[in-house]
Amino acid sequence: MSDPTVNKAILENVYRHWNETLGGSVDEIMDICADEIRWGSLAQGVSPLPFTAEAVGKSEVRKYFHGLLAAWSMVYYKVHYFVAETDRVVMVGSTKWTNKETGKACETAKIDIWRFRDGRAIEFFEHYDTAQMLDAAKP
Repeated sequence: MSDPTVNKAILENVYRHWNETLGGSVDEIMDICADEIRWGSLAQGVSPLPFTAEAVGKSEVRKYFHGLLAAWSMVYYKVHYFVAETDRVVMVGSTKWTNKETGKACETAKIDIWRFRDGRAIEFFEHYDTAQMLDAAKP
């Protein structure tokens, strides 16, 4: 069983710290993930964004964050609102990141879809402007 109110509250805290620390709260995100979590991204690992390939399990998700934070610096991450129903929570927001190699910025709307079981995240998928991100990553 999954409580949408509890799941939403969990994510409100996680996203607040993600923004406040400019990406320094990976451990907190990992703490809410089930061992068998499935993690997906709209770019699906396309070059030059290999870290966006589907990740299964916490160790692979940690590699996603390592790749993200090695290549990009967060400027901000704003949550506009959450929608929570049954076992799913959708975050609608916006974010801006700067590519460390090119110095180019990517500012995009962001939608994250989470699925929970027993208070733990078991699925995540992120939607964003892949064209802007790819452009900012290419020299």
